[in-house]
Order: sequence, then C-alpha cells, then structure tokens
Amino acid sequence: MKPMAHLGVGIGWRPEIADAVERLDGLDWVEVVAENICPGHLPEALERLRERGTRIVPHGVSLGLGGADRPDPQKLAALGERAVALGAPLVTEHIAFVRTSSPVLEAGHLLPVPRTRDALDVLCENVRIAQDALPVPLALENIAALFSWPGEEMTEGRFLTELVERTGVRLLIDVANLHTNRVNRGEDPAAVLDSIPLEALAYVHVAGGVERGGVWHDTHAHPVPPVVLDLLAELRSRVEPAGVLLERDDDFPPEAELAGELAAIREVLTAGRRAAPGSADGVGAQTEARQAAATWARTGAGDEGGRTRVALGQAALLSALVAGTPVPEGFDRARIRVQVRALAAKRADVVAKVAPELPGILGGREPYRKAFLAYAKGRPMTAGYRRDALDFAEHLLIQDLPADPAARRRLTAWWQERAGARPPRRIVRWARALAGRAA
Repeated sequence: MKPMAHLGVGIGWRPEIADAVERLDGLDWVEVVAENICPGHLPEALERLRERGTRIVPHGVSLGLGGADRPDPQKLAALGERAVALGAPLVTEHIAFVRTSSPVLEAGHLLPVPRTRDALDVLCENVRIAQDALPVPLALENIAALFSWPGEEMTEGRFLTELVERTGVRLLIDVANLHTNRVNRGEDPAAVLDSIPLEALAYVHVAGGVERGGVWHDTHAHPVPPVVLDLLAELRSRVEPAGVLLERDDDFPPEAELAGELAAIREVLTAGRRAAPGSADGVGAQTEARQAAATWARTGAGDEGGRTRVALGQAALLSALVAGTPVPEGFDRARIRVQVRALAAKRADVVAKVAPELPGILGGREPYRKAFLAYAKGRPMTAGYRRDALDFAEHLLIQDLPADPAARRRLTAWWQERAGARPPRRIVRWARALAGRAA
C-alpha cells in the first residue's frame, strides 16, 4: 500500500463556521460533507479555500456500505463527481448501514454492522463495488455506537484488519469513536490500535461528546475532552498520521476556541513518538485475517444467503428503532431505547435545519419538536430529510393543524411551494385520517 499523501491538521468545513475557517492560522486542509455540496455550485467560501491551495476532502454519510443492499450507482457517481470537482486525493465514508429496502426504512443515522462473517462478506463486496466506481481511493471510518449486536464473531480490530486485507481499502480512524465504544460497548481502544494495520491509515478524526447516564453520546457539539486527546497520543505513539481533522457539527464555539482545539491537536502530534512493539494479540489478529482473506479469495465473496441473513437482521433492528416493532432477541433493550430517542431527536433537529421555516410557523422550537416527535412516532422515514419535512407538513394539514388559521395558511403555502401540488381537499384529508386510525 502506497504511503498516504501528507494532509496536516484540518477542520470539518461547515457553512456556520465558514468565515472562521478562512481566518484560522496554519490550517492545512478541510473536510466537507459530500451530500451537502453541489459540484457545479460550490459555496464561495469553499471556492476561496480551493483558490489558495487548501485541500478539500469529501466525506460521505449516505452510501451505507455496511448495508445488505449493494451500493446505489447514483450515490457512487455523485460522490465521485464531488471528488473530481474538489480535486480531492481521496473520498471517505463509514462502516455502517443507514437504510433497509424491505421494508423501505431510513435511519437518518450511521448504525453499526454486526461483526460476523456474513456481514464482513457483504461489506467487502460492497467496498469493492465502490472502489471500482470511484475515481480516487476510498477510506472507511469506524463509527460510534450505542449498542452491540448479539452473536458477534470478531473483535473490532480483527474485523477492520480483515476488511483491509480483503479489499485494500484505507482506514479513517476516529479516536473519539474509539472512546465512545469504550464507554458504550466495553471495547479497549489500545487493543484496537494494536491490532489494525496502521499502514492503511488515511487520516484521523477528533471530536467531542458528552456522557449522560453512563452512555457516551458522540455529539460533535462539545469540546474535545482530554481523554480523546489521550487516544490521539496513543495512536501517534504507534504511527505518524498523514492528517488529523477536528469535527464540529453543532453548537459552534467562538473562533478562538476552535483555534485552541486545533492547537491542542498540534501539540499532541509534535509531542514525540515512542516505539511501540506490536502486541501478540495484534499479530495474531492480523495473521488470522490474512488466512481468512486467502480462504475468501479462493471461495469467493460469499453467497446470497449471507446477504439475505444480513438483510433480515438489519431490517428487524431498524424496524425496532424507527417503526416501533419489537426489539429483536439478544439486544440490550435499555440501550435500544436510548437509540430510539436519539434517532427521533436527531430527525427532528435535522428537519428543522433543512426546513427552518417550520419551527417559526408552528410557534417556536418546543411546539415544533412536540408536533414532530408525535408525527415521527408512527411514521418512520422512508426517504431523505427534505421529503420528511414535506410529509410532516402534509401530516399536519391533513389534521387541520396548526389550529391557528393564519399559521395553517402559512404552512399550506410553504408545503404547496415545495411540493408543487395543491394541498389535499378536506374530503381527502378525512379519508386519509380515517385510514390512518384504522391501520
């Protein structure tokens, strides 16, 4: 595997902090959420960064390469177009699933894949499809999780190692996610770092979070805690990363605080590197992975039965998370309840971002959240957040809500302008409402 080109220290580019990012001293590169930009109409602030030579890496969140379905060719093409438009040296995505096709459900969030042979076979085939379609190398990120799958057959380290051995994909290691999984799943970050092939490291993510009730939430909305910087130092003692990036997605602090967090990252990186002998567990895991990879190469990428088993398991879990069906056997029910609440809250927050007029029409943030969470409880998301916003508005109009006639007229006009259709007539609204009650 060729050495990764040097990136340096960077920050996740977001529109809310675009001006601050331009002013940050010593910034080497930025990462942008791929789905939030249009190749032909880049934000002016992002164009200015490109013109002054700042590298930009697109970071995808919607491919769902860990899902049971093969990657969507249109999504792959869109990610590739962004890489070309930005002149990016690579693109990145996640080891996660985000949707199911039977039933059609969207999580709106990155969910963990089971560390099983079936799931690894599916992931490896999906990664190869993506690699063949993309114009630049691909790197995949380890995700943060609130829960574990029952019946897992591999450790995180072995799963990642075999993924690299079988596909040649690079890794994007998020040290904040390693900490999240230590708290939530009892995993040892040092053991993961000892067992994965760090020569495959593309770059590193650093982010903040918060602990509530014994659960660590990877919020990207809090300062980076010392424990995460300690994990960055652990990684740095083993390898010199080509790049390290600070992620912040919400509750953006003043510019000086962002600069201070970047300075803390630089301090860790320049503090020195100690020689770290490979652990016996790490060597064993990599040896087993190579043996399994050789077997897989001889026997092929697994059969469709394995993909079907992964599909059934993911569908049962996602239905429990977003559609109120029973929790599948073996899962920690308390943790699943936490995930259900987190998904609903995130869904409400993201819809408010993509349709900021809705909270204003409904009388403010709290009335909006109350109405949206009531809607979401019985109506799982089946498409993107923009479609969800339209469906939510139509749901209210069907019930002759909001109660205030002026607000209802505003909501009708908002919905009609975006849906390109007339609001349902009263008799249609009654029929839909009755059908919903009968169901």
